[in-house]
Amino acid sequence: MASHSPRRQELLAGLDLEFEVKVLPDIPEDYPTDIPTDKIAEFIAVEKAEPYLPLLQADELVITADTVVIVDGIVLGKPTDETDAKRMLQLISGRTHQVVTGVCLTTKDRQRHFSVLTDVTFKQLSPEEIDYYVQTYRPFDKAGAYGIQEWIGYVGVSSIRGSYFNVMGLPVQRIWNELQTFCCKN
Repeated sequence: MASHSPRRQELLAGLDLEFEVKVLPDIPEDYPTDIPTDKIAEFIAVEKAEPYLPLLQADELVITADTVVIVDGIVLGKPTDETDAKRMLQLISGRTHQVVTGVCLTTKDRQRHFSVLTDVTFKQLSPEEIDYYVQTYRPFDKAGAYGIQEWIGYVGVSSIRGSYFNVMGLPVQRIWNELQTFCCKN
């Protein structure tokens, strides 16, 4: 797995698969401005896989992933600071947004990529709730400035349609299914 994310590592470990974490430094997460918002995470996941290709052995597979939050066509990645995190939480407060995780499975000679979308609805968050969460949990490494598995998810999420694990950053059920097909093809 090519991710420093402890959440992604924990989720992948939940599939009882043996894996190593190998992360190359300075892989860009840029994307063209003309692609549909729901394809951005998948595009980035594919781009993240490219630097690993020359390093892969014949029997190795690398999993790369990226997650974005989309509200009213606005893409929210990771916040840059406390003010940005609060802005993002205010944007999703009292509304439904989409969490899209793009995943890329890459071997020396094949690649499979896909996206999973989950709708998440937040109650109207008070300024005090937003301040408390940002100052206590420091969600600067999370798309949309929140972790559903943290306090804000407990008190703020009023409904979810789709994969909970996708919102955490890795759609493990879909990955399991894709690996069954991908790894068993001749």
